[in-house]
Amino acid sequence: MQIKVVATHLNGVVVLEPEIFRDDRGFFLEAYRTDQFSAIGIPGPFVQDNHSGSVKGVVRGLHFQWDPPMGKLMRVTVGRAFLVAVDIRKGSPTLGKYVGVEASAQDGRQVWAPAGFARGFCVLSDFAEIQYKCTGIYSNKGESGIRWNDPAIGIEWPVANPILSKKDEVAQTLSEWLARKESDNFRY
Repeated sequence: MQIKVVATHLNGVVVLEPEIFRDDRGFFLEAYRTDQFSAIGIPGPFVQDNHSGSVKGVVRGLHFQWDPPMGKLMRVTVGRAFLVAVDIRKGSPTLGKYVGVEASAQDGRQVWAPAGFARGFCVLSDFAEIQYKCTGIYSNKGESGIRWNDPAIGIEWPVANPILSKKDEVAQTLSEWLARKESDNFRY
């Protein structure tokens, strides 16, 4: 079974779709294969799998980690969501730009966002589950976030009044992050 690249964005973000076999029993797909991802240029190894469930209107993010650097391969396994990646790499020609991709359990679409990108999502269905493979082990001492509605980024979220965590509600702006010495960990 093949995993195909549907689109690339911002010199690093890759949108993928797996081949899905469907019949009267349901479906089967290969969500990850080391050989195919390596051929596409998506590095491994993936060392942690995360799984979250959220109700309609929830926005989580924009999160990132610099120590250790963490890339994420995101996919929706229940429902539908708007997946987002924002370039936060100093010196990048696309610094502060974002890509948003609608994905669902039905289409199997995945978004790869390497280290140097802040990631988030908005739930579009009544409930959605998002799973993501990570290239780094989580460390609360080396992670942070960017405010979901930072006007300097201008993400067109598909929700007017999202449900947010307190942490995401008070996250820093991109310019505040870029003024911190830790931001030097992400260079283009």
